[in-house]
Amino acid sequence: QNQNFCLQFQNSVFDWARDHRAHHKFSETDADPHNAKRGFFFAHIGWLLVKKHPEVKEKGKAVELMDLKNDPVIAFQHRHYLKLVIPFCFILPTVVPVYAWGESAFVAFYVAAVLRYTLVLNATWLVNSAAHMWGQRPYDHRINPAENMAVALCATGEGFHNYHHVFPHDYSTSEYGWRLNLTTMFIDSMRWLGLAYDCRKIPDSVVERRRQRTGNTDAHSAGHSD
Repeated sequence: QNQNFCLQFQNSVFDWARDHRAHHKFSETDADPHNAKRGFFFAHIGWLLVKKHPEVKEKGKAVELMDLKNDPVIAFQHRHYLKLVIPFCFILPTVVPVYAWGESAFVAFYVAAVLRYTLVLNATWLVNSAAHMWGQRPYDHRINPAENMAVALCATGEGFHNYHHVFPHDYSTSEYGWRLNLTTMFIDSMRWLGLAYDCRKIPDSVVERRRQRTGNTDAHSAGHSD
């Protein structure tokens, strides 16, 4: 996971998890780092271009982070993050095509490193923007996060966002298993190899009760963005 975060260059595991926990705890408020109620551009990339809202810093202090601070691997990656990003995100993707199949260094750098990085960033940002604005809300129609199949396809499974915000402790971030969800396929493979464990899954009966209680599957839910 640490290597994956270095390959993606989306901040350290510690920083990413801290912001993600704040996002869930204070979703769609000024304490949400990428509050979608401030518009598509802000939620997509704008939040990275401006100073954090004071509420993000103030209320962020209430987010529990001790498990991350006490993990020696996460602490090491956070401490040396910038030194790890350059080789994993830019040098390795350039060197492999050059030496493995004779690609030119120019093409390898701009396609396997720069273009890949740009596409992955924007696919990830769509989870914060598009999946918080457009789609269906079958589990809780009162919240912004929605089931957006286009985002699920682009972000390898992260588009089932209404489900994810209603059941954030489900490791799959989805109710559909492997459907449009390569991330779940990968985690399940790691479980089979014994490299992933303690993966929590929500029972179908609990999901159905919540759908009946707060869900909205009619056509109007697809356009809801309040």
